[in-house]
Amino acid sequence: MKLINQLIIAVLLLVSVGAQAQESWDLQKCIDYALENNIQVKQQQINTNYYDNLSKQARNNRLPGLSGSISQTYNFKNSQNSTGSYQSGDIHQVGASLDASLTLWNGFKLNNTVKQADFSLQARLQDLQKAKDDLMLNIAAAYLEILFADELIQVDKDQIAVTKSQVDRTGKLVKAGSLAKGSLLEIEAQLASEELNLVEAENSQQLAYLNLYQMLELPATESFVVEKPYLPVVRANSSVINSMDVYRKAVQTRPEVKSAEFDLQASQKSVAIAKGQLYPSLALGANYSTYYYNIYEGSLFSQFKEQARPSVGLYLSIPIFGKLQARTDISNANIDVLSRELDVQNTKNVLRKEIETAYTNAVASLKKYMASTKAVESMQEAFRYTEEKFNVGMVNSVEYNQAKNNLTKAQSDLAQAKYEYIFRTKILDFYNGIPIQL
Repeated sequence: MKLINQLIIAVLLLVSVGAQAQESWDLQKCIDYALENNIQVKQQQINTNYYDNLSKQARNNRLPGLSGSISQTYNFKNSQNSTGSYQSGDIHQVGASLDASLTLWNGFKLNNTVKQADFSLQARLQDLQKAKDDLMLNIAAAYLEILFADELIQVDKDQIAVTKSQVDRTGKLVKAGSLAKGSLLEIEAQLASEELNLVEAENSQQLAYLNLYQMLELPATESFVVEKPYLPVVRANSSVINSMDVYRKAVQTRPEVKSAEFDLQASQKSVAIAKGQLYPSLALGANYSTYYYNIYEGSLFSQFKEQARPSVGLYLSIPIFGKLQARTDISNANIDVLSRELDVQNTKNVLRKEIETAYTNAVASLKKYMASTKAVESMQEAFRYTEEKFNVGMVNSVEYNQAKNNLTKAQSDLAQAKYEYIFRTKILDFYNGIPIQL
């Protein structure tokens, strides 16, 4: 049932692919498209924009504040006028005022808030870069998975070509009476099995394509084929960058480390902001007010001019007792600093472990590739020898098919080891600041 479902998916994908002319995309085009359209990256960009607004507002908070007001009131019967005496009859009053204020000093809270907002913004920018980096690695892995599947397809096609030639040869020998019909049936069964393997390999490639399309947020109906780049031959003397050398560089450049460090600096500014509550604050204020009364002689504008009351003043606020709120805020801010320091160390530890794992996997995949290369060479020679013996009737078709299957498996293992090694080294390169390229 699983195989049938996979075949149905493959057929549907092949139909959609065949219905339109496909263009060819290289790895860089896939990465560029993903960075432009990936939902997670867009969400991280929106979050960055939010913190950018907070940073701008923190700066704007240092500007003077200006507000104005206009009022209109009606007093009925024995109302108190502007002189404080009571007067019978209705009084209609119109008032207007302008108020301005500027904080001169408040324990450096304004400046520290600006710095805190800047550090938080820088942390979110690094988070955005981390999201892009993760996406690029995932795209590269999906791209290599397609190339790996393509190589397995070619291995299966080559094997089918060999088996078909044997079917033709065996058929002629059976027809001539030199071989029993059972030998032909066994070779034909082998061909059927290999053709099924080819279908499964093609299906796996289409599923790999589907995985890449979904990473790109691209419908399968808008499919493309990947370009097959030139991949250098993996050699026995290939060097793998030492994990500690990579770590020493990565810890200075990786966005996840920078993000944690910026968050730590932001929390340190929170301590300074909390301490600012203990200091007096000094502000400059100005006011301009005027009013109009209907019981006075003169028009609205003339009374506004005559009754104008401008004022300016300095305002000093001294904290005396605030229920120990400032002390609590300082203590909590210091606790947050300790937590952020642990976050930085943990981020570095995780990075070191990831690099150590990538290095170990790269070394292991290189060893596997070298062993697989030798295995393929041995299996090729063994199959050549078995095929020669089969052609002269010294071995039966079962032994021939077994040797052929062993060669196919060795070739598949070699392809897997090669692409695994390429991907592992690309991860190490990426941590080392080298862009992903194929």
